[in-house]
Amino acid sequence: MGFWSNLKAKREHKSAARQFEVDHADWTKDVEIFNTIRDAFELAAKGEDAVSNLTVQKKGEIVLWRGQGQLHEAGRTAGQYVGSSQGFSIPLFAGVRYRVGAQRGTFVSGDPIQVYKEVGDVVLTTDRVLFNGMMNTKEWAFAKWNGAAASSDETDYIFHVSNRQKTSGILFSPADGRLFNRFLAQALNCEEQGIESVFNSLDGVLKELAEDEPKKPVLALPAP
Repeated sequence: MGFWSNLKAKREHKSAARQFEVDHADWTKDVEIFNTIRDAFELAAKGEDAVSNLTVQKKGEIVLWRGQGQLHEAGRTAGQYVGSSQGFSIPLFAGVRYRVGAQRGTFVSGDPIQVYKEVGDVVLTTDRVLFNGMMNTKEWAFAKWNGAAASSDETDYIFHVSNRQKTSGILFSPADGRLFNRFLAQALNCEEQGIESVFNSLDGVLKELAEDEPKKPVLALPAP
């Protein structure tokens, strides 16, 4: 019984160790992200941009983050006529006939979708989110912000603003999407509550992270 009990314990420990590596990597990344955000807002408090950029900024606007993303906007799939046609056919040769006439029926619009466009620079500031591409530019101002939605893996975002009927958003890589998600939350916090609220929030998050660091599992073999 001792051999099998030890084997089971070792297998469970090995599985727990693998999960620990994943959890600890995520934890480490979050600590790095929130420290990066704090550094950016410390510069913002001094009136300095956190990253180099070519953005034409408004008075008092500070650039917090810059990355790459793919713009998308609301659109529809191709529509189609639903109904019947009428007309007559003209004999051509060898029994082949060419049909001419008119289409009768109703045109049905395609399904609503997000149409993905070009990849370009995404800039997050204390006032807005900006997309700058070769063919498209777009901004989502926090002053007109109605909300946002994100995919479960934090890569795809749709933004709702009051001055635009059609929704639009940005698709990120997994690494940039995770970072953007946390930066955006604090940028909105800054716009609504002020920069001191951001520092209070970040201090709380970093304290919780320090307390919640995943613990490496210890192999405990059953007593003989």
